[in-house]
Amino acid sequence: MLYIKESRGDIFKIIGANVRYYRGLYNINNPSEKISQAKLAKICNVSTGLIGSLETGKVLGISIPVLWNISQILDVSIEKFFEDRFSS
Repeated sequence: MLYIKESRGDIFKIIGANVRYYRGLYNINNPSEKISQAKLAKICNVSTGLIGSLETGKVLGISIPVLWNISQILDVSIEKFFEDRFSS
């Protein structure tokens, strides 16, 4: 059996922090073309509020297809969203 130490809320905080991190890195070579929450939401066909809530850890569920779309738009493997790089 797989043991997950994070609670459901914790894993979505990790995912959200990573989405925010990678969205901030998007097109780092041309900062004028960085992707906003609104643009990301529009491309993924979700609300800006959902992206904002995801990034702040307030979402306790997101579909795999939406997470996949975000990973494709940001050019990041979906596995990167699950890395706990921010905790001490």
